[in-house]
Amino acid sequence: MSIEAEIQTDNSVPDWYYISSRPQMLTFVPSTARRILDVGCAERRFGALLKERLGAEVWGIEYEPAAAIKASERLDRVLIGDALALVQTLESEKFDCITVLDVLEHLSDPFALLEGVKRVLTRDGCLVLSVPNVLYISNLYRMLVKKDWQYTSHGILDRGHLRFFTRKSLIRTLNSHGYRIERFQGIAPVKGIRFPLFNLITFGYFSDSRYLQFACVAKPICAYSHMLT
Repeated sequence: MSIEAEIQTDNSVPDWYYISSRPQMLTFVPSTARRILDVGCAERRFGALLKERLGAEVWGIEYEPAAAIKASERLDRVLIGDALALVQTLESEKFDCITVLDVLEHLSDPFALLEGVKRVLTRDGCLVLSVPNVLYISNLYRMLVKKDWQYTSHGILDRGHLRFFTRKSLIRTLNSHGYRIERFQGIAPVKGIRFPLFNLITFGYFSDSRYLQFACVAKPICAYSHMLT
Protein backbone atom coordinates (compact mmCIF):
# COMPACT_ATOMS: atom_id res chain seq x y z
CA MET A 1 0.00 0.00 0.00
CA SER A 2 1.33 3.43 -0.91
CA ILE A 3 1.71 6.23 1.63
CA GLU A 4 -1.09 8.12 -0.09
CA ALA A 5 -3.43 5.14 0.04
CA GLU A 6 -2.65 4.51 3.69
CA ILE A 7 -3.31 8.11 4.63
CA GLN A 8 -6.54 8.21 2.66
CA THR A 9 -7.71 4.98 4.24
CA ASP A 10 -6.92 6.30 7.71
CA ASN A 11 -8.79 9.50 6.96
CA SER A 12 -12.06 7.67 7.58
CA VAL A 13 -13.32 9.16 10.82
CA PRO A 14 -13.35 6.68 13.74
CA ASP A 15 -16.70 5.59 15.14
CA TRP A 16 -16.38 7.59 18.35
CA TYR A 17 -16.24 10.82 16.31
CA TYR A 18 -19.90 10.37 15.43
CA ILE A 19 -21.11 8.93 18.73
CA SER A 20 -22.04 11.44 21.39
CA SER A 21 -20.99 9.22 24.27
CA ARG A 22 -17.25 9.98 23.72
CA PRO A 23 -16.13 7.52 26.44
CA GLN A 24 -12.44 8.39 25.87
CA MET A 25 -13.17 11.87 27.26
CA LEU A 26 -14.38 10.52 30.61
CA THR A 27 -10.86 10.45 32.03
CA PHE A 28 -10.54 14.20 31.50
CA VAL A 29 -13.50 14.99 33.76
CA PRO A 30 -12.62 15.08 37.49
CA SER A 31 -14.21 12.22 39.40
CA THR A 32 -15.12 14.72 42.14
CA ALA A 33 -17.30 16.85 39.83
CA ARG A 34 -20.88 16.99 41.08
CA ARG A 35 -22.34 19.66 38.78
CA ILE A 36 -21.33 19.59 35.13
CA LEU A 37 -22.33 21.78 32.19
CA ASP A 38 -21.99 20.23 28.72
CA VAL A 39 -21.84 23.04 26.14
CA GLY A 40 -22.94 21.90 22.69
CA CYS A 41 -24.39 18.74 24.17
CA ALA A 42 -26.19 17.51 21.01
CA GLU A 43 -28.28 14.46 21.95
CA ARG A 44 -25.68 13.89 24.56
CA ARG A 45 -24.99 10.42 25.54
CA PHE A 46 -21.74 11.78 27.00
CA GLY A 47 -23.70 13.66 29.64
CA ALA A 48 -25.70 10.54 30.38
CA LEU A 49 -22.46 8.62 30.77
CA LEU A 50 -21.22 11.24 33.24
CA LYS A 51 -24.41 10.88 35.26
CA GLU A 52 -24.03 7.12 35.27
CA ARG A 53 -20.31 6.99 36.13
CA LEU A 54 -20.01 9.98 38.46
CA GLY A 55 -23.52 10.37 39.80
CA ALA A 56 -23.26 14.03 38.81
CA GLU A 57 -25.97 16.56 38.01
CA VAL A 58 -25.48 17.34 34.33
CA TRP A 59 -26.88 20.32 32.42
CA GLY A 60 -26.60 20.86 28.70
CA ILE A 61 -26.64 23.73 26.23
CA GLU A 62 -27.62 22.95 22.64
CA TYR A 63 -28.35 25.21 19.68
CA GLU A 64 -30.40 22.70 17.66
CA PRO A 65 -33.89 22.20 19.18
CA ALA A 66 -34.35 18.62 17.92
CA ALA A 67 -31.08 17.47 19.48
CA ALA A 68 -31.82 19.40 22.67
CA ILE A 69 -35.15 17.62 23.08
CA LYS A 70 -33.42 14.25 22.88
CA ALA A 71 -30.73 15.43 25.29
CA SER A 72 -33.40 16.50 27.79
CA GLU A 73 -34.41 12.86 28.11
CA ARG A 74 -30.92 12.05 29.41
CA LEU A 75 -29.75 15.16 31.25
CA ASP A 76 -31.06 17.05 34.29
CA ARG A 77 -31.68 20.26 32.35
CA VAL A 78 -31.06 21.41 28.79
CA LEU A 79 -31.03 25.02 27.61
CA ILE A 80 -31.73 25.71 23.93
CA GLY A 81 -30.03 28.51 22.02
CA ASP A 82 -26.76 30.39 21.65
CA ALA A 83 -24.18 29.11 24.12
CA LEU A 84 -22.58 32.45 24.95
CA ALA A 85 -25.92 34.16 25.58
CA LEU A 86 -27.19 31.29 27.74
CA VAL A 87 -24.00 31.05 29.80
CA GLN A 88 -24.49 34.69 30.77
CA THR A 89 -27.88 33.81 32.32
CA LEU A 90 -26.48 31.13 34.63
CA GLU A 91 -25.71 31.50 38.31
CA SER A 92 -22.11 32.35 39.20
CA GLU A 93 -19.82 29.55 40.43
CA LYS A 94 -22.43 26.89 39.73
CA PHE A 95 -20.46 24.14 37.97
CA ASP A 96 -17.43 22.08 39.00
CA CYS A 97 -16.70 21.24 35.38
CA ILE A 98 -17.71 22.58 31.97
CA THR A 99 -17.20 20.37 28.92
CA VAL A 100 -16.83 21.93 25.47
CA LEU A 101 -16.27 19.01 23.11
CA ASP A 102 -15.82 19.77 19.41
CA VAL A 103 -17.55 23.13 19.78
CA LEU A 104 -14.96 25.93 19.61
CA GLU A 105 -14.28 25.30 15.93
CA HIS A 106 -17.95 25.98 15.11
CA LEU A 107 -18.01 29.43 16.75
CA SER A 108 -17.24 32.74 15.10
CA ASP A 109 -15.99 34.00 18.48
CA PRO A 110 -14.82 31.03 20.59
CA PHE A 111 -12.73 33.41 22.69
CA ALA A 112 -15.84 35.08 24.10
CA LEU A 113 -17.12 31.70 25.25
CA LEU A 114 -13.80 30.90 26.95
CA GLU A 115 -14.12 34.16 28.86
CA GLY A 116 -17.82 33.72 29.58
CA VAL A 117 -17.65 30.28 31.18
CA LYS A 118 -15.17 31.44 33.83
CA ARG A 119 -17.93 33.12 35.79
CA VAL A 120 -19.99 29.96 36.21
CA LEU A 121 -17.10 27.73 37.28
CA THR A 122 -16.53 27.09 40.98
CA ARG A 123 -13.26 28.27 42.51
CA ASP A 124 -11.58 24.95 41.75
CA GLY A 125 -13.65 24.23 38.64
CA CYS A 126 -12.17 23.21 35.31
CA LEU A 127 -12.83 23.40 31.60
CA VAL A 128 -12.59 20.19 29.56
CA LEU A 129 -12.43 20.63 25.81
CA SER A 130 -11.52 18.94 22.56
CA VAL A 131 -10.87 20.33 19.08
CA PRO A 132 -9.90 18.81 15.70
CA ASN A 133 -6.24 19.09 14.74
CA VAL A 134 -5.96 20.90 11.41
CA LEU A 135 -2.43 19.48 11.02
CA TYR A 136 -3.63 15.87 11.16
CA ILE A 137 -1.51 13.83 8.72
CA SER A 138 -4.20 13.28 6.07
CA ASN A 139 -5.08 16.98 6.07
CA LEU A 140 -1.41 17.91 5.99
CA TYR A 141 -0.93 15.60 3.01
CA ARG A 142 -3.77 17.22 1.11
CA MET A 143 -2.37 20.69 1.75
CA LEU A 144 1.33 20.07 1.13
CA VAL A 145 1.25 17.35 -1.51
CA LYS A 146 -2.12 17.77 -3.21
CA LYS A 147 -2.08 21.55 -2.67
CA ASP A 148 -5.77 21.39 -1.87
CA TRP A 149 -8.18 22.61 0.82
CA GLN A 150 -11.62 21.15 0.20
CA TYR A 151 -14.48 21.44 2.68
CA THR A 152 -16.45 18.28 3.43
CA SER A 153 -19.67 17.23 5.16
CA HIS A 154 -17.81 16.13 8.29
CA GLY A 155 -14.34 15.82 9.75
CA ILE A 156 -11.57 18.37 10.12
CA LEU A 157 -12.69 20.44 7.14
CA ASP A 158 -16.36 20.26 8.05
CA ARG A 159 -18.25 23.04 6.26
CA GLY A 160 -19.52 24.20 9.63
CA HIS A 161 -16.03 24.84 11.01
CA LEU A 162 -15.27 28.54 11.34
CA ARG A 163 -12.02 28.19 13.30
CA PHE A 164 -9.07 25.83 13.02
CA PHE A 165 -6.60 24.81 15.71
CA THR A 166 -3.16 23.30 16.04
CA ARG A 167 -1.56 22.16 19.29
CA LYS A 168 0.38 25.40 19.53
CA SER A 169 -2.56 27.69 18.72
CA LEU A 170 -4.88 25.97 21.20
CA ILE A 171 -2.33 26.28 24.00
CA ARG A 172 -1.73 29.93 23.11
CA THR A 173 -5.48 30.62 23.01
CA LEU A 174 -6.06 29.16 26.46
CA ASN A 175 -3.04 30.87 27.99
CA SER A 176 -3.92 34.25 26.51
CA HIS A 177 -7.42 34.01 27.94
CA GLY A 178 -6.27 33.34 31.48
CA TYR A 179 -6.27 29.54 31.69
CA ARG A 180 -3.66 27.26 33.18
CA ILE A 181 -3.47 23.96 31.28
CA GLU A 182 -3.33 20.99 33.62
CA ARG A 183 -3.51 18.21 31.06
CA PHE A 184 -3.02 18.23 27.30
CA GLN A 185 -3.18 15.15 25.13
CA GLY A 186 -3.50 14.11 21.50
CA ILE A 187 -6.32 11.61 20.91
CA ALA A 188 -7.28 9.26 18.06
CA PRO A 189 -3.73 8.71 16.72
CA VAL A 190 -3.21 7.67 13.11
CA LYS A 191 -2.96 3.92 12.64
CA GLY A 192 -0.44 1.97 10.59
CA ILE A 193 3.31 1.55 10.64
CA ARG A 194 4.24 4.29 8.17
CA PHE A 195 3.72 7.27 10.46
CA PRO A 196 6.43 6.25 12.96
CA LEU A 197 8.87 6.01 10.05
CA PHE A 198 7.74 9.37 8.69
CA ASN A 199 8.11 10.86 12.17
CA LEU A 200 11.60 9.39 12.50
CA ILE A 201 12.96 10.70 9.21
CA THR A 202 11.53 14.17 9.88
CA PHE A 203 13.14 14.17 13.37
CA GLY A 204 9.73 14.48 15.06
CA TYR A 205 8.98 17.83 13.44
CA PHE A 206 5.50 16.68 12.39
CA SER A 207 4.76 14.61 15.50
CA ASP A 208 1.61 16.63 16.23
CA SER A 209 0.14 15.46 12.93
CA ARG A 210 -0.30 11.99 14.37
CA TYR A 211 -3.48 13.01 16.22
CA LEU A 212 -6.94 13.65 14.84
CA GLN A 213 -7.84 15.75 17.86
CA PHE A 214 -6.42 17.41 20.94
CA ALA A 215 -8.09 17.31 24.34
CA CYS A 216 -7.22 19.19 27.50
CA VAL A 217 -8.17 20.19 31.01
CA ALA A 218 -7.69 23.84 31.94
CA LYS A 219 -8.47 26.06 34.91
CA PRO A 220 -8.89 29.83 35.11
CA ILE A 221 -5.79 31.32 36.71
CA CYS A 222 -7.90 33.59 38.92
CA ALA A 223 -11.28 32.77 40.40
CA TYR A 224 -14.00 35.05 39.10
CA SER A 225 -14.78 36.25 42.60
CA HIS A 226 -11.19 37.48 42.93
CA MET A 227 -11.42 39.26 39.60
CA LEU A 228 -14.31 41.34 40.93
CA THR A 229 -12.27 42.79 43.78
